[in-house]
Amino acid sequence: MFNHQPVLLNETMEILVNTPGSRFVDATLGAGGHAEALLTRRPDAHLLGLDRDINAIQNASERLRQFGNRFKALHTNFSNLCEAIRQAGWNFADAILLDIGVSSPQIDDPNRGFSFRFDGPLDMRMNQEEGTTAADILNNASEKELADIFYKYGEELKSRKIAAEVVRRRQTAPWKTTSEFNELLERIVGRAHQHGLPPATRCFQALRIAVNNELEELKSALAQAIDCIAIGGRIAVISFHSLEDRIVKNFLKEQAATCTCPPGMPICTCNKIQTIDIITRKPITATEEEIKENPRAASAKLRAATIINHSIQEERERQ
Repeated sequence: MFNHQPVLLNETMEILVNTPGSRFVDATLGAGGHAEALLTRRPDAHLLGLDRDINAIQNASERLRQFGNRFKALHTNFSNLCEAIRQAGWNFADAILLDIGVSSPQIDDPNRGFSFRFDGPLDMRMNQEEGTTAADILNNASEKELADIFYKYGEELKSRKIAAEVVRRRQTAPWKTTSEFNELLERIVGRAHQHGLPPATRCFQALRIAVNNELEELKSALAQAIDCIAIGGRIAVISFHSLEDRIVKNFLKEQAATCTCPPGMPICTCNKIQTIDIITRKPITATEEEIKENPRAASAKLRAATIINHSIQEERERQ
């Protein structure tokens, strides 16, 4: 059974529970903590849970069976958001939650290969039924591709040296386990200072993002959400590192803009349609009390918005 403590639970519920309408989507179902709280606090709610991890779907469905037909789950990526909503028989959702990243049960399972703290296969796939593993990338990507992954997704300053060592080492033996890769990173990056990150943190994060195409999935889900949430409905997004939060922040800023014309233009010619009102001018972060109880919450940021227009949907209907 998944054991996972949802982050920013009360803050997220404060945004979602007050949403008009009763059709909710938890697009990153995980262990079902946010979904359970929402279904409990809104007795009229119907919730669709999505997850690319079949283990999460199975365990959360068992946890939420008490809600009967008020809950249904689909095994799919959140980049299939609009299609999933149609499969549920809805034209629109009234609110969508995205809790981005890997869950504690996934991290704590050595067989999933997400963590350098445990020895296991270099897998890192959120959906273990398909896709490329972390070992596949380490064994087949070019030195430049590896360096780009470590630097772009992990912001690792020693990315080139690490990539060169990965390629050199695989000439004699393929990469198979998390402990092998962790040992290499400890040797090159060096042992962490007392208050620093463990040496493997950045590169493990980078590999996970690359394996699951996480940033592109997030961009796709955000774009779709604007089109498949009812006017007056809400979107809430919880992210855990700067790359994700930057995508969310910039997307919401763009959607909230009323004009994108260059400064100094005498009249607006861009015909920009504002699609959202931002609820959280600054991201909501965890309290000190929550961080003490759940250290994972320390890096969490919650951003939310209300949908006020359906520019994409209206354009589709005109075609």
